[in-house]
Amino acid sequence: MSGFIDPRAAHLFEQGLALHRQGALGQALASYEQALLLQPGQFDLLHHIGILAWQAGDLATAEQFLLAARETGDGVSALHGNLGNVFKAGGRLEEALASYARALELDRANVDAWYNYGNTWQALRRFDEALACYDQALALQPDDGPAWNNRAAVLQELGRHDDALHSFDSALRLQPGNAEAHWNRALLHLRHGRFAEGWRGYEWRWRVSHLSVSRQRRDFVQPLWLGEQDLGGKTILLHAEQGLGDTLQFCRYATLAAARGARVILEVPPTLVNLMRTLAGPAMVLARGEALPPFDYHCPLMSLPLAFGSALETIPAPPAYLRADAARAAAWTALLGPADRPRVGLAWRGSQEHRDDQRRSIDFATLAEILSPACDFVSLQDRHRPEDAAPLAASPVRTFGARLADFGDTAALCAAMDLVITVDTSIAHLAGALGKPVWILLPAATDWRWLLDRSDSPWYPRARLIRQRRGEPWSAVLARVRDGIDTMTNPAKQ
Repeated sequence: MSGFIDPRAAHLFEQGLALHRQGALGQALASYEQALLLQPGQFDLLHHIGILAWQAGDLATAEQFLLAARETGDGVSALHGNLGNVFKAGGRLEEALASYARALELDRANVDAWYNYGNTWQALRRFDEALACYDQALALQPDDGPAWNNRAAVLQELGRHDDALHSFDSALRLQPGNAEAHWNRALLHLRHGRFAEGWRGYEWRWRVSHLSVSRQRRDFVQPLWLGEQDLGGKTILLHAEQGLGDTLQFCRYATLAAARGARVILEVPPTLVNLMRTLAGPAMVLARGEALPPFDYHCPLMSLPLAFGSALETIPAPPAYLRADAARAAAWTALLGPADRPRVGLAWRGSQEHRDDQRRSIDFATLAEILSPACDFVSLQDRHRPEDAAPLAASPVRTFGARLADFGDTAALCAAMDLVITVDTSIAHLAGALGKPVWILLPAATDWRWLLDRSDSPWYPRARLIRQRRGEPWSAVLARVRDGIDTMTNPAKQ
């Protein structure tokens, strides 16, 4: 690494460094660039311009300058760590791993490199390697709250739940206001059915900046209702949040609010309005974005279990709480024609926007292993991904695509099924809310709402949970599904 030869460049670098530390990125960049004109190729200038560009989100410029710095200072651990950060931010995880490994080869005490190395292994779902990295980071810096939080998340993925809880507690002792640690700890409690702790902690979702729900928070003049005030004679707005499945699952609490004497206004995504009008309790169902009438209180749907103090044993779980429109159901039944075999509805993919879509969705070519001539299979999805098109077209599965105009149509088609088989997506909640028999295919590390190691669900009495075991391919799960279909359609095996 070459030093500063020109004292003016050295002065401008120090000036830029001070501005950089203050967060004045534009002014810092100007100082660095002036210094670089005086002393081209100087390592510290190239390095810090690269860091600044990364912080500004300009990954191409960051990579350009950090690679130029590497030409003159390959032996600097921090440089390789920062280059790893750029690669990781750009989704180039293998290159990021190589950069962090080089940073640690040069300096085994580089805590940031250990932490980011762990983050990258975690993103690749290589949890044993991630855990080893976080342990190294914490051995060097035991008061690193984010590292304790990430360590806990990895331990959850490895099924070491008690150890995970200890790590979350360590994170919160160090950073009592760490919203992400509170949130993750709440999900762990919910997964174990410890609802009292879980629902309280779930309120931290509004403060976790990387969660989309944190940007959905509604600010009303009317107070938030969390169960304290008497609802008799009052009007309460219950408003949906997060995904369609969440709305379908938690809308059931509107019935309980009405039973307390409230006039309930239910606001939901437009595609659910018609279906939600079949729910007992709401006096009015509105699409999100419509003008709201006057109301006294409000509550987001997923805060209602906290407001009603729901325990595992007291989840409101009627056999069915939504129903398909009778006219639509009749039209879909006519379209399907006479039933000479059990009808099985299928949903194998959820929204690509979902953060866990890659592990919960299944490609159709793999799902096709369950198809049996003993059943009439029907797709309940309104759209199909391009990679599924050819195997789907070659299969006996019936598809309706654009004819499924909204969830009212999907509900009517679902109502005509004898069984629904679905991955963890909104169709699972729709089938459960309609009271249909539903087999839900769950990945090894599953969402909190399905709890742990259960084949049934306290939310949906007619649901059967078919879980992927750790390290097991989907083909093994589908073999169990195929056996279940064989048993269902073959009386001799029942």
